[in-house]
Amino acid sequence: MIFETIFLQAESSGLMSMLPFLAMIVVLYFFMIRPQVRKQKKEKTFQAEIKKGTKVITSSGIHGKIVELNDTDGTVTIETGAGKIKFERSAISMELSRKYLVPAKK
Repeated sequence: MIFETIFLQAESSGLMSMLPFLAMIVVLYFFMIRPQVRKQKKEKTFQAEIKKGTKVITSSGIHGKIVELNDTDGTVTIETGAGKIKFERSAISMELSRKYLVPAKK
């Protein structure tokens, strides 16, 4: 009888001591991991829906207009002030390109 109560107390206190750790994992998932996964999905759909003539900014900061799309190897050719440059489709930044397309408010 005494051993049963000791065992039950130890089992419940072990569960209670893990509760804050589990709560931290849940908070970490909902505030950090899940939003990042959503952002990556939006970025991929943006890169897949790019068309000729779209003004874009690459992740390295190069501004230009898309003049050629190559779906077989996943590259795009961007016309800049310096000429035409070939980039990987993944190098185009959705966040920077959307800021570029929306005119700044004065």
